[in-house]
Amino acid sequence: MNLDDLIFVSVDDHAIEPPNAFTPHMAAKYKGREPRIVERSGRDVWVFEETASGYMGLNSVVGRPKEEYGMEPLGYAHMRRGTWDVGARVEDMNANGVLGSMCFPTFPGFAGQRLQHYADRGVSLAAIRAYNDWHLHDWCNAAMGRFIPLMIVPWWDAQAAADEVERMAKQGVRALSFSDNPTVHGYPSIHNGHWDPVWKACADNDVVICCHIGTGGNAGHASDESPIDAWIATMPISIANSAADWIWAPMWKKYPNLRMVLSEGGIGWIPYLMERADFTHRHHSAWTMSSFGGQRPSDVFKKHIMTCFIEDEFGLKNLDSINVDNVAWECDYPHSDCTWPKSPEVFWQQASNQKLSDAAIDKITHLNAMRNFGYDPFTRFGRENCTVGALREKAKHVKTEPQLGMGGAAPKRDPNKPVTSGDINRMFASADAAATL
Repeated sequence: MNLDDLIFVSVDDHAIEPPNAFTPHMAAKYKGREPRIVERSGRDVWVFEETASGYMGLNSVVGRPKEEYGMEPLGYAHMRRGTWDVGARVEDMNANGVLGSMCFPTFPGFAGQRLQHYADRGVSLAAIRAYNDWHLHDWCNAAMGRFIPLMIVPWWDAQAAADEVERMAKQGVRALSFSDNPTVHGYPSIHNGHWDPVWKACADNDVVICCHIGTGGNAGHASDESPIDAWIATMPISIANSAADWIWAPMWKKYPNLRMVLSEGGIGWIPYLMERADFTHRHHSAWTMSSFGGQRPSDVFKKHIMTCFIEDEFGLKNLDSINVDNVAWECDYPHSDCTWPKSPEVFWQQASNQKLSDAAIDKITHLNAMRNFGYDPFTRFGRENCTVGALREKAKHVKTEPQLGMGGAAPKRDPNKPVTSGDINRMFASADAAATL
């Protein structure tokens, strides 16, 4: 195998919704109340029920030189077109040698959390359904075979959520984006029977639960004086607390075929979490009354939970402690961590360093994702047309050089000190205040 022979399916990318995403799909009763883009103080802002929210920030800096990552896009003109235009996205995927992609929402929140708190539940549900219809029909189905569709659901009514899972599953959607800790948003915990209709609907329809970092609350900034690098470094590992919570959650016993993904969480820390979970069970279950029916917590993790990574050489070195059948690759386009347009080169270098077998490489880069999400691009395109080499051959016209001066907001910079959490927080607070005027 060589680099051009690789096949990549990313289980974590993001779509920046275009300005008209909701309009064609909003239920007739709520036409005119759909989320929409409004220009305020030089910034493109999503407004829903007169509330402004949903800014892009580091979510959409792909294509800039790294020196300009702090230049936060204020609108669509400041972003690479592939962030929000599906045709341009497919060309950027080709240029990066990426065959398939699962795209999380941006304006609604990665798990739809921004659409959960409006007083009029009817308009909230209409917006959630409109998003799902846009995502499936106007994004995924606009390039058949290139995307793994992903739904969001209402949280306030678990039966309504289960109904939405059923509705979308009938159309071939096999993935649900869900908060890794809904209590942060004022909803029952994953241990509460409130969610049983959702888990059952997922199990009955072979739908995988995808929990993206940040959907259950971001890792807190240590202080306003802390370099922002410290916060960025801990973002993937911030889902570790929730991962442990899911290991001990009750749905696995009730629905033994249920599966989930820790999206954008990395894999290098997983072996220690499983070791610590098993240690905890051995040392404390006699008094905590937790039971795994003769299994270990690590057995539950390995059976039910998939993990994924962008760059993680330590994790690749320890695949035998993770379960290679539950590891997948991600690109994270168009976020600041993504490796576009050199994702194959980055992965190939790390895989070569660890002397991974061809079988392990195929599982990680595409086979595990295809199996878990019922995704079969080979039947549509032929395997020989799905490789890095074949896709890049189609994208020779795509310009991938960093674009200078794309514009946007920027933190204040002092060459004698690092950009801090406080600098970033103040920048966003100022932009948010201007956008709500």
